[in-house]
Amino acid sequence: MTAAKIVYASATGNTEGIAEFLEEQFKALDVDVELVEADDADEDTFEEADICVVATYTDGDGEIPFDLEDFFEELPEQELEGKVFGVVGSGDSELYPDYFCQAAIDFEEAFGKTGATKGADLVKIENAYDDEDEVVLKAFVKAMVEATA
Repeated sequence: MTAAKIVYASATGNTEGIAEFLEEQFKALDVDVELVEADDADEDTFEEADICVVATYTDGDGEIPFDLEDFFEELPEQELEGKVFGVVGSGDSELYPDYFCQAAIDFEEAFGKTGATKGADLVKIENAYDDEDEVVLKAFVKAMVEATA
């Protein structure tokens, strides 16, 4: 059975909601999935996963959330060949137009150094996800699963 891990950081609950929605969608496609809070993520988190997902918000002026900093710094050093990755970001383009989902962009770049295959395009969500975002998130999950086949 295909295994997925979703590492997420959430300050307001928006990204946690997104991660939980992703979890439901993976389960609907018969993927064994585990949510991992940022504080619990380490360099071995994706070791047993076929699908590696990071869902994050962006802190302050385009910064990685504090509880994901160590994980982010260690990610490019991981050898994730044969695995599929994807990144989802939530943000507020009105408050932070210059840094909208910057942490997600940075995570996607870091994943590119691991040897993993990009399974789906980066998804940027304005604050909490809505019905339109659900369509995009379902397509994200489907693409990730198809990329492992």
